[in-house]
Amino acid sequence: MDALALARSQFAITTVYHFFFVPLTIGLSLITAIMETIYVRKGDETYKRMAKFWGKLFLINFAVGVVTGLVQEFQFGMNWSEYSRFVGDIFGAPLAIEGLTAFFLEATFIGLWIFGWDKLSKGVHALAIWMVAIGTTVSALWILVANSFMHYPVGYVMVDGRPMLNNFAELIFNPHLMTQFPHTIFSGYVTGAFFVIGISVFHLLKKKNVDFYAKSLKVASVVALISIGGVILVGHAQAQLMVKQQPMKMAAAEGLWDSEDPASLSLITISDEEAGEATVDVRIPNALSFLAYNTFTGEVRGIHQLQEEYEELYGPGNYVPSVMIAYWSFRIMVGAGFLMAFLVLVAFFIWGKKKFKIQSKWWYLLTAAIALPYLANTTGWLLTETGRQPWVVYGLLKTADAVSPNVPKEFVMASLAVFTLLYGALMVVDVYLMVKFARAGVEDEPSAAQVKAS
Repeated sequence: MDALALARSQFAITTVYHFFFVPLTIGLSLITAIMETIYVRKGDETYKRMAKFWGKLFLINFAVGVVTGLVQEFQFGMNWSEYSRFVGDIFGAPLAIEGLTAFFLEATFIGLWIFGWDKLSKGVHALAIWMVAIGTTVSALWILVANSFMHYPVGYVMVDGRPMLNNFAELIFNPHLMTQFPHTIFSGYVTGAFFVIGISVFHLLKKKNVDFYAKSLKVASVVALISIGGVILVGHAQAQLMVKQQPMKMAAAEGLWDSEDPASLSLITISDEEAGEATVDVRIPNALSFLAYNTFTGEVRGIHQLQEEYEELYGPGNYVPSVMIAYWSFRIMVGAGFLMAFLVLVAFFIWGKKKFKIQSKWWYLLTAAIALPYLANTTGWLLTETGRQPWVVYGLLKTADAVSPNVPKEFVMASLAVFTLLYGALMVVDVYLMVKFARAGVEDEPSAAQVKAS
C-alpha cells in the first residue's frame, strides 16, 4: 500500500469509528429531551427517572464521540495538506462556525443539565437538554455543509487554481445538503430510538420496572416510526438527486454497466470489474427509471458511457469507483432500513398490549436490532464517500492530488496503527460502559414506605 491508500484507510477507519457515536448522540439527546418535557408537563416522576437514566447513557456516548471527532480535523494537516490548501478558504468557514456555535452550545448546556437537577426550575432544566439536542443538530448541519461542498461544489469562483467562497447563501442552501442533512438527522433519531427500544424490551422480558420501560418503549417507538418514514422519503429524494449530480455513483450502486431507457433495477448483480461487465444480472424492468424519475421511463446512464464522458470532460483517467462497495453497501443500507421499519411495527404491537405479555425469547430480536441502525449508518457512509471516488471535491480535485506529498508511507502506517489501536480501546471502553449500565437498568422505584421513612 502506498501513502495514498494508507491515508485513505486511516481517514476511513477514524470516520467509521466516530460515526458510531454521532447518530446515537443526536438520537438520545432528542429522546431524553422529549422524556423530560413530558415530566415537566405531566409531573410524572417516572419520566424524570427516564430522562436521568437514558441521559446517563447519552453522556457516556457523547464523551467518547467528542474525543474521536477532534482527531479527524488534525488529519487534514497530517495526511491531506494539499486538500487543505485547495479547499481551506471554503471548508474553514463551516468548521469554524460549527466550533463557535454548536460545540460551545453543547458544552455550556450539557454542564447545566448535568449539575442543574434540583437547582434549576423544571422548565429551565428541560430547556438545557433541548439546547444540547439543538446543538448536536447544528453541529451536524455545519459539518454537512462542508461535506456537501465536496459532493456538489457551489458558491465559489476559481482564483489562481483554488476555489474561493463568493456566495455564502449558495453554500448553505446547497441542493445536496437539502437531502443529506435531514437524512443524517433522521438516521440519528432512528439510532437513538432503536437503542432505547432494544434495552427496554430486554428489561421488559425480565419483568423489571415494567412501567418505566413500557413508557420508554412507547416514546422510542413513536420517534422511530416518524424517523424511519423520514429516512425513506428523504432517501428516495436523495437517490433522485444522485442521478443528476453524481450519476456514476448511482450506476455503480446499481451495477449498471450500460445506459438503459427504461432502466431496470438490480435484484442481484455480480460484476467483473476488470472486464467491465456483469457475470450475474437479475433485474426488475423499468424499476430504476421509476426510482430516478417517478415514471417508468427515463434514461439512467451506465458506467461505460459515463467513463467516456468524463474522459472527454476531465482528461484521461479511471473515473469508476469500486462497484462492489457501492453496490453492496447500498443494498445493506436499504435492507437494514426496511427491516427496521418492520420491527418498529412489531414494537408498536408490543406496547399496544395492555399487560405487556411478551414472554417469548423471540422478542430479544428487538434487542439485537440495536445493531441495525449502526449497520445502515456505516454502509450509507461507505456508499456516500467511496462512490464519489476518484474525487475528493467532485469535479475539482482528485483524491490522489489531495494527499500530503512529503509524508513517508511509514509515518502514515505508524499513525494508522496508533489510531486504530487507540480508537479500538475507546470503543471497548464505550461498549463496556454502555452494556454495564444498560444491563443494570434503572434503580427500582422506592416504595411508599421508603419514601415516607426518608
